[in-house]
Amino acid sequence: MPDSAERDVETQWVATPAGDRVAYDVRGDGPAVILVAGAGPYRGTDPNTPRTADLLAERGIRTLLYDRVGRGESVADGPFTLDRELAALSALIDVVGGHAVLWGQSSGGAIALRAAVDGLPVDGLALWETPLQQADDAAAWAREFAARIDAGDLLGALEHYSRDVPPERLRALKESPRLPQILATVPSQRADAEALAWADEALESGSFERVAAPVLAMTGEVTRPAMAHSAAVIASAVQNGRAATVAGARHQWEPEAMAVAIAAFVRTL
Repeated sequence: MPDSAERDVETQWVATPAGDRVAYDVRGDGPAVILVAGAGPYRGTDPNTPRTADLLAERGIRTLLYDRVGRGESVADGPFTLDRELAALSALIDVVGGHAVLWGQSSGGAIALRAAVDGLPVDGLALWETPLQQADDAAAWAREFAARIDAGDLLGALEHYSRDVPPERLRALKESPRLPQILATVPSQRADAEALAWADEALESGSFERVAAPVLAMTGEVTRPAMAHSAAVIASAVQNGRAATVAGARHQWEPEAMAVAIAAFVRTL
């Protein structure tokens, strides 16, 4: 079997009900898992997720990895709303046969949860460090983030979104030669903020009780207590949820361990 770093994948595109054109690739055969990125990453900048997709393919899982609307090869104009992300997921689920497990990274987990609550054909949710209940008023936080984007203050929007990032990491980010590339993805994070604000409200209103699909809420072995709390809250709020720890640190996961965890979860469905 070729090393996963050498495996060629072909980019394809699908039109969404919202009129966007989303770039994706598919690896492997078997039960389908769609990998939903969080705030910022896309296929061209994120080596961890493609590596995880390759390892899942080796374990008999069909993985679909895509560039979210407004990122990478999914070129689009804003505003990038949560509704457009859900339309993209609907189209991608059709690509893999009409139903799938969703793996959501960070705020991508909130998007996946919304898809399940809205009744998209989701077989299960595997969530990685989805940060719920992190702000006193998530709705106000999301509105301020959107206002900074609309004002053209992308650096200010990035700083606002990164409220929980350690100061030294945020400083390194701002001094990085990749800062222009990072700022280019900030408008697409409007959907992430909207999803996180919705998720906090959904916890309070009991909307997560409508999630019938099994949910695996994962955190890393080295993580902030708030992340472990979030996973526990999600697991208890849905009909069939559990929390688990996977090898990883500082909001990143070990691809091998993540592939093992996702594959095992899929096999239980």
